[in-house]
Amino acid sequence: MSFLTEMFVLCLYITEQICPQGWVDFSSRCYYISCQQKNWFESQQDCKQRGADLAIINSGEEQEFINNLNKRIWIGLTDTDKEGSWNWVDGTNLTIRFWKQNEPNDAGGKEDCAESAVEFNPQMIWNDIPCELQRYWVCERGPELN
Repeated sequence: MSFLTEMFVLCLYITEQICPQGWVDFSSRCYYISCQQKNWFESQQDCKQRGADLAIINSGEEQEFINNLNKRIWIGLTDTDKEGSWNWVDGTNLTIRFWKQNEPNDAGGKEDCAESAVEFNPQMIWNDIPCELQRYWVCERGPELN
């Protein structure tokens, strides 16, 4: 086999193995989609154990990917550190927003975690809810090989 052929085969292998088994590749990122429901903290802990975080939405395309799951999904957005100051689990600031109308509203003073729920409106679907509620979740990580 020539050097170029070997490189081509290696590239094909890497392309096919971008994400670990059981994960979904979208836009050069890897996503684990849960089949069960947990509260926000347990969901983030599960993601950490998988070497990931709850999903951090950085584009309309990524939000559409999450929408297509047709589930109420925990995302990695919370204001547990400071009420009204929403940050992603990796510490980055919130720059793109898909909040449902009149959200976040901290109803009852206990809504500190964000869900993405397509049933509201495909364009504005984030909602702040109590972190103790049970939801599906999506973990996100880079495409490192295992």
